Amino acid sequence: MIKTKKRFDIRAFVTLMIAFCSLGLPVTGIAGHICGYSPWTAARQTWMVAHSALGLIFIVFSIRHGILHRRVLSNYVRGVATRLPSLSREAALAGAAVTLILLLFTGHAIHAGG
Repeated sequence: MIKTKKRFDIRAFVTLMIAFCSLGLPVTGIAGHICGYSPWTAARQTWMVAHSALGLIFIVFSIRHGILHRRVLSNYVRGVATRLPSLSREAALAGAAVTLILLLFTGHAIHAGG
């Protein structure tokens, strides 16, 4: 039995990079938030840098994922655009809810800074 060398699968690699970052982002974000109540320490800076690095990697590989799957994504968007006559009430309410929740959570930072 001859074993052939398997080709490197860039799509799988990109998808796994996004998956691993999406697992690490909440952990580092929560840890950074908890450390945010303490004075400036090496641990606090490490969590903040780890979170920023994972976020940057996530963005870069998400863009690469979009490029790798551009045909599928463009076909999907074109298909959805032809079937959606207007914005549904559910979509409008979901957008408003996310905006309101985001403003509530970020409002304390705006208030504290001003």
